[in-house]
Amino acid sequence: MPGDMPWPEVAIGNKNHANAAVVVIGAGISGMCTAIDLIKRNNCRNFIILEKSAGVGGTWNDNKYPGCCCDVWSSLYSYSFAQNSEWTREYPGQEEILAYLTRVAQEYKLYQHVRFNTSVEEARWDDELQKWRTKVTTAKGSKEAEFNPEYEIKSDFLVSAVGQLNQPQYPKIDGLDDWSGKKMHSARWDWSYDLKDKKIALIGNGCTAVQILPEIAKEAKHVTVFQRTPNWVVPRGDQPISPLMRNMLRYVPPLRWRKRAVQMDFREWTYGAIVDPSSEPAQQFHDLADDMLHKQLPDQPEMWEKLTPKYTLGCKRIIISDDYYPALNQSNVDLETRAIHSVSGNGVKVKNDDGEAAELDTDFDLLVCATGFRTLEFMHPIQIYGKGGRSLNDIWKDGAHSYNGTCVSDLPNFGMLYGPNTNLGHNSIILMIESQSRYINGLIKPVLEARKQGQSLSLRPKQEKVDAYNKRVQAVLQDSSFNDATCNSWYKNEKGVITNNWSGTVVEYQQILSKVDYDDYIAEGSGKSLVEEKATFHVGRVVEETQVSDQTILALGLLSTAAIVGGFLFRHSKYLPSLGSMRIR
Repeated sequence: MPGDMPWPEVAIGNKNHANAAVVVIGAGISGMCTAIDLIKRNNCRNFIILEKSAGVGGTWNDNKYPGCCCDVWSSLYSYSFAQNSEWTREYPGQEEILAYLTRVAQEYKLYQHVRFNTSVEEARWDDELQKWRTKVTTAKGSKEAEFNPEYEIKSDFLVSAVGQLNQPQYPKIDGLDDWSGKKMHSARWDWSYDLKDKKIALIGNGCTAVQILPEIAKEAKHVTVFQRTPNWVVPRGDQPISPLMRNMLRYVPPLRWRKRAVQMDFREWTYGAIVDPSSEPAQQFHDLADDMLHKQLPDQPEMWEKLTPKYTLGCKRIIISDDYYPALNQSNVDLETRAIHSVSGNGVKVKNDDGEAAELDTDFDLLVCATGFRTLEFMHPIQIYGKGGRSLNDIWKDGAHSYNGTCVSDLPNFGMLYGPNTNLGHNSIILMIESQSRYINGLIKPVLEARKQGQSLSLRPKQEKVDAYNKRVQAVLQDSSFNDATCNSWYKNEKGVITNNWSGTVVEYQQILSKVDYDDYIAEGSGKSLVEEKATFHVGRVVEETQVSDQTILALGLLSTAAIVGGFLFRHSKYLPSLGSMRIR
């Protein structure tokens, strides 16, 4: 029985519905990873995952637009501890990713911990109790709202796993709120709406719009793409993974490990392309982009001019696509590069060269805002208050920042994943998330131990450590392509500070977070001796970059194959003749 288990192994039940060791906000990739590590590393099931949606998956549950897929290889876009051999394509689609995440949640029995349709309004640290008080509301119309529309949860530790891509960003266009036709944001797609024979205005030309256009152009009567600035687009090279290859990846694990390692090695190599415009990778990406543009749009110098960026490659996210340019070349697609002036009714006005408004001839049936997310407001719209009632808005008044991308000044017993300066432009974010989850669980461990002993413990990063860390990160970023003054991106805030991207490679970040130095934190409470006695706790890291030769991998593969065949023969030995019945001739 759960009640017979010692704390914190016991899961949350009816009696402790509003009390938990750990509260995790978000049931996406980050929240699930943190929860799994709570179970594996801290033997803790006394946690609650709060999810505002009706299912797990985070951004892969929210984003269901046509053509939605990942721009990272499928082999890399999975947890290291739950590698998937069943991907059907080299680049996975949204539905396949969501199915994978759902399967992982089921395998690790996370559903019993998730409270769906539950939104966090506020989280406040209680200095006296040494706990977080998190206020939540349940969705209107749900059964939970009938008896528990809003309530408060107390916890020893709070983890934000809301990520950077969760709150849609609508463009600031005059008249947009009064649009008379159908309007959708890409992250809130309405699949009940029939696109057939519709005239569509697609606002945006980033990663999302590039995925949407080829799909909607197949059905729409006409599509107008409104481009603000062009992007660097390189070939995707997507292709299906054959059943034979899937079987090999499933039954010969070293082959799967090798594939993942090689892909990680390549992605780490591409780091140079996005930070150093004079590097060899940057030149190769530049040539790839230029070559594809001219081949897919032959003899169209006007289009080349419109689609070639004037800024450094890597300043904005490099887009990978095989079918965007061919879609732009279709007879029912137009590229509009004049800025949008306003919208009125179901029409769009653009700015002429003289700045005057000119109305397009088309009356649109549907307006699609593929305009991204509110990436600079990491916790929006949740209100966070830390020690002494200090708000996160005050802490971040000059821009979002953290310690090791996970902890924030004056927020005791708090960790966040995919926080400030942890986004990547070159590799899989899951590789970063796993390191953050290990590190945060290393902070949670002594807090749980203190409570088990009837004591209290709070940890918050020392300000001088926070300042020194961010100084180092920003010094590198200032000399990178991200800081190109000729372009604006969602990586920067209004002051030009790069608050979203990490300054190095994944391996560098993993090495930094491979140990928790408790000396970097202010420890308070009756249990502070637990971290004073042990200044460092090694949480390790997943080493996935290439470490062994192809010959070693081949040998391991042969051993795996022999083991599989041997196991098959052993399990089915009753169907084989016994040695005693065999005659030697």
